[in-house]
Amino acid sequence: MSNFQCEPGSADKLGATYDGQGVNFAIFSANATKIELCLFDDAGKNELQRIELPQKTGDIWHGFIPGLKPGQVYGYRVHGPNEPANGHIFNPSKLVLDPYARETVGRVRWSEAHYFFNDNKDNAADTIKARVTAPLPPKTSVSPNIPANKTVLYELHVKGFTKTDPAIPADKRGTYAALGDPAAIDHLKKLGVTSVELLPVQTRLDDDRLDKDGLKNYWGYNTINFFTPQPEYGTREEFRAMVDALHKAGIEVILDVVYNHTGESGRGGPLLSFRGIDNASYYKLEPNNKQNYINEAGCGNTVNMDHPQVRRMVTDSLRYWVEEFGVDGFRFDLAPVLGRANGKFRRDAPFFKEIENDPVLSKVKMIAEPWDCSNDGYHVGNFPAGWLEWNGKFRDDVRRFWRGDDYMNGPLATRLAGSSPEFDHSGRAPQASINFVTCHDGFTLEDLVSYNTKHNEANKENNRDGSNDNFSANYGAEGQTDNPEIKKLRAQQKRNMMLTLALAAGTPMILAGDEIGNTQKGNNNAYCQDNEIGWVDKDNITAEDSDMLAWSEKVFAFRREHAVLTQPRFLHGQKTCEDGIVDLQWVSPYGYLMPDAEWRHPDNKCFGMLLSEDAMGGKKTGKRLLAVFNAAAKTVPFRLPELKGKQEWRRVLDTSEPSLDPAQSALVKDYEIPARSVVVFTQSPK
Repeated sequence: MSNFQCEPGSADKLGATYDGQGVNFAIFSANATKIELCLFDDAGKNELQRIELPQKTGDIWHGFIPGLKPGQVYGYRVHGPNEPANGHIFNPSKLVLDPYARETVGRVRWSEAHYFFNDNKDNAADTIKARVTAPLPPKTSVSPNIPANKTVLYELHVKGFTKTDPAIPADKRGTYAALGDPAAIDHLKKLGVTSVELLPVQTRLDDDRLDKDGLKNYWGYNTINFFTPQPEYGTREEFRAMVDALHKAGIEVILDVVYNHTGESGRGGPLLSFRGIDNASYYKLEPNNKQNYINEAGCGNTVNMDHPQVRRMVTDSLRYWVEEFGVDGFRFDLAPVLGRANGKFRRDAPFFKEIENDPVLSKVKMIAEPWDCSNDGYHVGNFPAGWLEWNGKFRDDVRRFWRGDDYMNGPLATRLAGSSPEFDHSGRAPQASINFVTCHDGFTLEDLVSYNTKHNEANKENNRDGSNDNFSANYGAEGQTDNPEIKKLRAQQKRNMMLTLALAAGTPMILAGDEIGNTQKGNNNAYCQDNEIGWVDKDNITAEDSDMLAWSEKVFAFRREHAVLTQPRFLHGQKTCEDGIVDLQWVSPYGYLMPDAEWRHPDNKCFGMLLSEDAMGGKKTGKRLLAVFNAAAKTVPFRLPELKGKQEWRRVLDTSEPSLDPAQSALVKDYEIPARSVVVFTQSPK
């Protein structure tokens, strides 16, 4: 290998940048005293040369090496004070990963050398490293740019969604290429999915405890680098090809991203990247004892979004994923952490304003998980205009209604109408509410109707992990059963919740596998289960699973066909035209508008949602849609609202009769709503 010389270079662009003549290296550290660039062989095993970065501009250290080319493996050794009480734990015996790395090499092999207390042990042989890259070629697709009110999200894990799919070639399953395969895309298109939301694909760390237990940080919420795709699932080129394939099919790609914490954990954790580069800048530390980390994320450390250079890293990485890979938006894990300024959550926090004013990021979808682990961490409805938010209240209220809990008619109606108490302000639309019944975190839909309690023993945490508040029911048997009556009821409850999701105002999100009855065997926290528990089982599809898939496709096709279900404004019970038809009304089983007393009656578990098909304006048809929700364990007689002229109601969807053909259903004035069912009616001429 050549003995490379280093010139001053530029501080303009962080990371390793190839310009055709050589590579410029630039790295931020406000408190370092010296930074050495370490060059390795192609495999990242042998350190070949150390080069001190010769220049510092502000807090950016930089140097340019003529003749260096893409493919070069490198890391840094950062010198500085060893003053834990002041937050400084510099240790040049630890090789650290460039926060702006564009490709990673190898993985962390756990040993004592990674921890600061072993300050004389070199960890280079056992740590992850960076590789210099050239820019990818131009994208071959454009973003579908799906309007918010037409968006149907589908949350999936890249590996888990494709790992057992017999329609995908075996050597591709579990990879980026598999998600871009025609078989995977065909499934998404038939279901009506417009946007896939990928569980974290930025390079993750499998932490020490899981590694020793033979488990993985499968979900990926343990990021160690924000610019690189997880290499386990393929190359950066294959990630781009996957995005292009989905775009060409009209499907957006949303990334679940984790900027609230990193994989370096809290006090006593490993020194792998940010901690060794500038611990006091990258992390929030307790002001009176800077050896300790503020833990708003519940994972040991919190990324310091108060620091402008750290915010720059976050926005640079987001922009990189949009411009280099073509992604269409982001879902931010524990997003209130990003909106805290000096500890307090603010809708106008610097990060949010920077996103709003960024010419690239302001044009893509921004989704918040609107809670974190701090004392005031729950902020559903509090994010800026333009952001979408996971609505945990929708999840809980839908589950509790269909479980048969008392006093749930009113809460369900609120969720069906777009959760206006939370979102109808500041110019926001119903689509700001991301409605979901299940997500990666918790029971699958199948398990929600099959288990009373969680069964997380496989995680090797003595079943202490995972939520205890699942609002689930097993209907007579814990787990799988051959009892036909229990199986029939479970199937109907799954249809109820899937149809409720399709009928509600807002942005629906489906968990991958719910449409085919996927189970995690009662595990409601399968974060470490890179196996049959965590994968979507597509290799054992039963007749019941196929029926659920057909139902899911049917109800989301119905949603697309009825514009009132995707209207981009809140409905407030106002007249839509001269004939006095109101856009939204709530109907009692007795045929009149729901009085307050009936909302508050614990035994009343049935009501109707009456929508004007003209709610969005345009051509006035006078047609209406009626959805009746009955959580009672008995049939409820329902008097349907009277229609003007020669019109009558026709039953078009019925969760108790999923194969119903609307064209063959009789016109009705009154109807016996079956126990635990949703029945949908539309107007038809007599």
